[in-house]
Amino acid sequence: MGIITLTTDLGQKDFYQPALKGSLISLFPNVRLVDITHEVAPFNVQQAAFILKNAYNYFPAKSVHLIGIDSVYNKHIRYLAMRYNDHYFVGADNGIFSLIFDTEPEEMVEINLLQDLKFLHFPLTDILAKSAVHLAKGGKLSDIGEPIGQLLKRVAIQPIIDGNTIRGSVAHIDIFENVITNISKELFSQVQQSRKFILYFRRNESINQLSWHYNEVPEGEKLCLFGISNYLEIAINKGNASGLLGLNLGDMIRVEFED
Repeated sequence: MGIITLTTDLGQKDFYQPALKGSLISLFPNVRLVDITHEVAPFNVQQAAFILKNAYNYFPAKSVHLIGIDSVYNKHIRYLAMRYNDHYFVGADNGIFSLIFDTEPEEMVEINLLQDLKFLHFPLTDILAKSAVHLAKGGKLSDIGEPIGQLLKRVAIQPIIDGNTIRGSVAHIDIFENVITNISKELFSQVQQSRKFILYFRRNESINQLSWHYNEVPEGEKLCLFGISNYLEIAINKGNASGLLGLNLGDMIRVEFED
């Protein structure tokens, strides 16, 4: 049984999501469909990339990850399929793949399946669905496209190291309103070198201790920790950190280490 995961901005209230699922099941009745999310903000490539990058590796090897973000028909956009880290990815070449992958894919093709004009405005249910099903059935990439050598690149905002300070920003806010920054555990440890630190953010708030889990502090208290994404998070135990602390996407934070 092949696995196809779905990451889209189609939401829940319209017929677009069930139309996609119906198309996939019609092509492959035994497929196992798994929703990663359909709640990405419309056309928000960076949000989708963050979610999928932190989710896909929990799936079995050979899983196919179908991406429906900003995938409506555009004659200037290529539709790609590729293999990376023993997983397959299918979607529009709008920069999302460069945000998900840390290295170049092992193999990638520009999909050359014939587009059904009836679905021209919605290729997600046509050539992208057909490509995902082909791969989920064990098909080869070379059967659905021509090899290419380069992806469209997008650059995520990176933290800046300035002496004993890391300046970062809010990269994601999850459903619990935990605030996830773009400071990785690896970068933090590299600069920290076992020194004490103070994390500063809006409203002159600060935290000077890492927690191992959310319940390490009393309910309603703020904390910071490295969560499942391995990026530095600001949270409130049983509370909404983003709303209560006034932190939004793109807001700056800084970590200062003792001399």
